[in-house]
Amino acid sequence: MTNEQLGSIAFIQATWHSEIVDRARQGFVSELAAQGYQEASVVQFAVPGAFEIPLHAQRLARTGKYSAIVAAALVVDGGIYRHEFVESAVIDGLMRVQLDTDVPVFSVVLTPHHFHEHADHSAFFTSHLERKGVEAARAVVATLDSLRTI
Repeated sequence: MTNEQLGSIAFIQATWHSEIVDRARQGFVSELAAQGYQEASVVQFAVPGAFEIPLHAQRLARTGKYSAIVAAALVVDGGIYRHEFVESAVIDGLMRVQLDTDVPVFSVVLTPHHFHEHADHSAFFTSHLERKGVEAARAVVATLDSLRTI
C-alpha cells in the first residue's frame, strides 16, 4: 500500500497521563515510518480524557478526511468512580463510530486493573503503551489493505 492509499490517519490522544499515553503515538508513528509511510499522514488531536474520544472520533470520521482513526488513553481507577464504566463507554462508542461511519477505528485505550503512580508502574505502562502503538500501526495498515480488496 502506498502513502496515498494509506491516506490521513487521525490519532486522538487523551491528555490524562500524557507522559505515558504519548508513547502510544510515538510507537504508532515509528512503526508507520518503519513500514515506509510518512509521519505527516498522522494528524494528532488532543482531548482532555478518554470519555471525550468517541465524540471526536465520530466528528473526524464524518469529515471524510481520514482513512482510519486511532484512539489512545490510559483509564485508571482513581478511587473516586468505577473506571470500568468509563472504559466500557469509550470502547462501545469507538465501535459504534466505526460501524456507523464505515471508517475503521483502532483502540489503544488501556484499562489496567491496578495502576499506581510510582516509577515501576509508570515504566511498565509507558513501555506497554508504546508496544500497543506499534501493534495499532500494523493493524491499521493490514485493515486498510484488507478493506481495499472488498
